[in-house]
Amino acid sequence: MEKLIQWLESQSDLFLFTQTGFWAFFAIVLLVNMLVCKNRILRSGFLFVASLYFYFKTGGYFFSLLILSTIVDYFIGLLLGKFHKKMVRKLLVMISLLVNLSVLAYFKYTYFIADVISAISHKPIDVVDYLAQWINQVSGTQFDINSITLPVGISFFTFQTISYTIDVYRRELKPVTNIIDFGFYVSFFPQLIAGPIVRARSFIPQIYRRFVLSEKWMWWAFLLILGGLFKKMVISDYISVNFVDRVFQHPISYSGFEVLLAVYGYALQIYCDFSGYTDIALGVALLLGFRLPVNFNHPYQAVSIRDFWRRWHISLSSWLRDYLYIPLGGNKGNALRTGFNLMITMLLGGLWHGAALKFVVWGALHGMALVINRVVLSVWKASRNKVRLFAGWFITFHFVVLTWIVFRVDSLENAEILISRLFRAFSPNSFSDVVFSQTYLFILILLGFILHFIPARWHHRFKLVFIKLPLIVKIIVAASMVFIIIQMHQSDVLPFIYFRF
Repeated sequence: MEKLIQWLESQSDLFLFTQTGFWAFFAIVLLVNMLVCKNRILRSGFLFVASLYFYFKTGGYFFSLLILSTIVDYFIGLLLGKFHKKMVRKLLVMISLLVNLSVLAYFKYTYFIADVISAISHKPIDVVDYLAQWINQVSGTQFDINSITLPVGISFFTFQTISYTIDVYRRELKPVTNIIDFGFYVSFFPQLIAGPIVRARSFIPQIYRRFVLSEKWMWWAFLLILGGLFKKMVISDYISVNFVDRVFQHPISYSGFEVLLAVYGYALQIYCDFSGYTDIALGVALLLGFRLPVNFNHPYQAVSIRDFWRRWHISLSSWLRDYLYIPLGGNKGNALRTGFNLMITMLLGGLWHGAALKFVVWGALHGMALVINRVVLSVWKASRNKVRLFAGWFITFHFVVLTWIVFRVDSLENAEILISRLFRAFSPNSFSDVVFSQTYLFILILLGFILHFIPARWHHRFKLVFIKLPLIVKIIVAASMVFIIIQMHQSDVLPFIYFRF
């Protein structure tokens, strides 16, 4: 047993989309999927095993938590299908919430809770991994009990299984009777560790459909994958390693203009990193015959903070709306109650991103912005007037960019320094020096935003034009993109930002 655990731990290096190991794995999965696609049971079983292996490669022995979550919610779903008494059904949902949220809280929020209690009681609290201690006692292993490691992707698959249980409870979805099919839904590897958060009602029906992959959808998938890799490996990683990380770690050493450039850079970095992952996930899933929900829709084009959250991390914002905001009462009460519901939703949305005060502050800022947005719209009705739209975009964009400071910093003290440098160390004379010394960086940031602000219909039209090109031209274009990505990427590819959440 101990040797097995040690072997599992040794295999826990991140299995990134940006590593050749993943693409070798995916090539094998794609080939076998094509061979077994006509047998639904065999196909589901194979993809379930492949997904478990993928999580085993990224999360090591923590794949046992994925299995636990799968088993718990599968059987609770079956029981919800059998029982009709409201109290029994509510009890079953409470058990699901208790198990899933307890596991999530243990691994993700223990340190945060301990810090809060310590601050209130003025007594230091040493965190011990009692779960590892218990496993050591039972199996004779030697896990480190002095720290609790956050399992990769736990926030995503936990919310996914919770949504399934609640949908079955609401009778919006029939329980899945085959545990292999349910396990496949929970563990589907393209979106397992960084989303999008997939609803069972949109994914599970696809399991029972005949596998079809037209040439059009195949090339669409290739465009998604290559575009995602370009965003991540060429834009996001370069901006991060060569500028943003340095400024955020030592803000006092940089001028106000450099800090401003780093703040804009981080806004682009996090978008390219996260949406890049999503694009790759959507493309990989499409090649396997499954369509995942769109998770980003040009968020920095939003003309209000409400519009931003309809465009950014759509699967999370819609999850929070459907399973938290609306159950709290949504906007059915008075203005005060609606504002309270918005604040609670965004505070918990901020806390979902991480167990730290900065995420609570970030969530609170967005909650207050949504409340103000609602008040303003109740007085000043929405208009398509170009001046108002531009003003709405300008305010929204810079609010979002500035709040990314709180999201990114290692401490709130660094946030104060960064903001202070923006206003107190801003010298127009340094503009040219910074631009000329960081020309490639400046051009890359500019290019990234230009590509982002191109109208969505233009992006769609480009993809359709590409798909209609002769085969040899498409191959040359795709090969050229691969060559550019390989030549321009950083030697050390960084983990995706949302892996830590």
